[in-house]
Amino acid sequence: MVARIFRPSRTAMQSGKAKTHLWVLEFEPEAPKAVEPLMGYTSSRDMRSQIKLTFDTLEEATEYAERNDIAYRVEEAHAPKRARVAYSDNFKYDRRQPWTH
Repeated sequence: MVARIFRPSRTAMQSGKAKTHLWVLEFEPEAPKAVEPLMGYTSSRDMRSQIKLTFDTLEEATEYAERNDIAYRVEEAHAPKRARVAYSDNFKYDRRQPWTH
């Protein structure tokens, strides 16, 4: 079973960068999830899918995986693109898109 080591991105519900500085070791799913027909619950027989380990650095995560003979792959985080736009740019005369109500 292969594990992946990555830095989580921020959630859509937060504007800050909380919980994005840690590295996470998470196992890939071995079996697909199944829907229980009577109640509609989603279940899985894969117990490793519940494990999510966090580390302060990438080196600690890779060292843990190697020490415990876990095959892993590292996914590098992409730098977020931030477009800084001034509020006054919404009312410029020569905007690219027309501004209407």
